[in-house]
Amino acid sequence: MGKFNPSSKHPDRALQAWQILISAAMNRQTLTYKGLSQLMYKKEAAGVLDRILGHIAYFCSDNKLPALTSIVVGKGRGTPGKDIPVDPNLMDREREKVYEYDWYNLYPPTPSQLAKSFAENI
Repeated sequence: MGKFNPSSKHPDRALQAWQILISAAMNRQTLTYKGLSQLMYKKEAAGVLDRILGHIAYFCSDNKLPALTSIVVGKGRGTPGKDIPVDPNLMDREREKVYEYDWYNLYPPTPSQLAKSFAENI
């Protein structure tokens, strides 16, 4: 059985983050970048999440899904990072869409699907 480890590629880490985020969404929770990095890496590594979350953000956008990454926020500001493609004026509405969506009813994306969305949008 494979495991996520420090040398996993961004699309693989995006799948790992996807699993964590849908669990949080189904429980109406937000996560800080620091908290997410601790769940993924067992240490503070929030600075490496931008491209990983980008894979998820673009996949959601490409597939007309709520912006799952909108539930990951900065500790001090309480909003997603500036590179997350969500209109700040619609943040609360978008977060509600994420919470209301039945994420457990979806097959999770594959790392290659996440990579494809990222490559087509950067």
